Amino acid sequence: MVELRLPELGENIETAIVAQVLVQPGNHVRRDQPVLEVETEKATLEVPAVDEGTVREVLVRAGDKIRVGAPILRIESTAGAAVVASVAPVVEPIAPAAAPAPERSAPAVIAFPVPALRRRPEIGPSVPAAPSVRALARELGLEILHVPGTGARGRISRDDVKAHAKRLLAGGASGAVAAVAVAAPLPDFSAWGEVETEPLSGVRRATAKAMAAAWAQVPHVTQFDAADVTQLDELRKKFNAREEARGRKLTMTAIVIKMVAAALEKFPRFNASLDLATEVLVRKKYVHVGVAVDTERGLLVPVIRDANAKGLLEIVDELAELAARARERKLTPDEMAGASFTVSNLGGLGTTHFSPIVPWPQVAILGVGRAEHRAVWTNGAFEPRSMLPLSLSYDHRAIDGADAARFVRWIAEALEQPLLLLVEE
Repeated sequence: MVELRLPELGENIETAIVAQVLVQPGNHVRRDQPVLEVETEKATLEVPAVDEGTVREVLVRAGDKIRVGAPILRIESTAGAAVVASVAPVVEPIAPAAAPAPERSAPAVIAFPVPALRRRPEIGPSVPAAPSVRALARELGLEILHVPGTGARGRISRDDVKAHAKRLLAGGASGAVAAVAVAAPLPDFSAWGEVETEPLSGVRRATAKAMAAAWAQVPHVTQFDAADVTQLDELRKKFNAREEARGRKLTMTAIVIKMVAAALEKFPRFNASLDLATEVLVRKKYVHVGVAVDTERGLLVPVIRDANAKGLLEIVDELAELAARARERKLTPDEMAGASFTVSNLGGLGTTHFSPIVPWPQVAILGVGRAEHRAVWTNGAFEPRSMLPLSLSYDHRAIDGADAARFVRWIAEALEQPLLLLVEE
């Protein structure tokens, strides 16, 4: 009998919610077949079986909150005891496993990996703090780097995090960029009529915390502009007519990502992060562009890595795949980490200009609205032109208004000259 346990799901992720149990006792499962679907704050992940066998017992149910290493089900493997014994456990159990029935032998503990989850190098200095302490800091909207540690060799405890939060609330923070999101109690709305409550999803909770922290930490300014995309739209429609049979569609979002990636190379200050604790601007030599995707679970932001080194059609294909995975709840945490700049396109919903919130620790985000026809004075006469609204929100501590104007105008002019786009496979 093999006892399967929840594997590691990503850095600093200690627990997950069981979204769906995909098997029942008596089911025969194949190797790599999904047996469980779990939800973290930012992603829904499928947990696969590592061997073929028959499910004998399911130890969790939908809605359960379980820790990494917790047992999830028991499988009677068809590979035989020798094969089972050869698999070494890689995750230590968090809590003692349930005692086996007298007639059963003690189950072998197998912690199986999720191949799609890749570890990435940690950015910035390491901080002596346990994962649970880091999680508490994130929940309070604090940057763990700015919390003074009172333990041995500066190790940070939960009490250190709470004390730092209290100092900030009392106005005692000196030069700290951390912010605390304080939830004020609501009035009793039932006094005026019938109400109902809806639990926040993991995605919504994570979004609320991130946006509150970003708004509190970043002095926001939004620069508005518009690009004449009349010619670009004509070329895009011709391209899509040609590629329709292949199932490929050239979207405005993909084109904007390509132009943004080029702009970030020309204006590296926008591809950076501000660290006031050490008084430096961290310039990133990689260009990873996050793309906001609207899903039924809330906003998810997958990342197109090294967008500056990819051709337009590579970006088209990768964007389509990531957006589909986001809507199918199959994105992994790594696929949503490491963005150095973000693009949010609300044009499909009919909006024009808006003020997106800068996702700290990035210093800027570009919002794209729906192109609309306007009468534009050109060559001594008014002509109908297709104008694309652009909204650049930025951190005024790191970026001056003149630099923001130059950056968004460069993108607008690049979109207005479609022949500069290199459409390469």
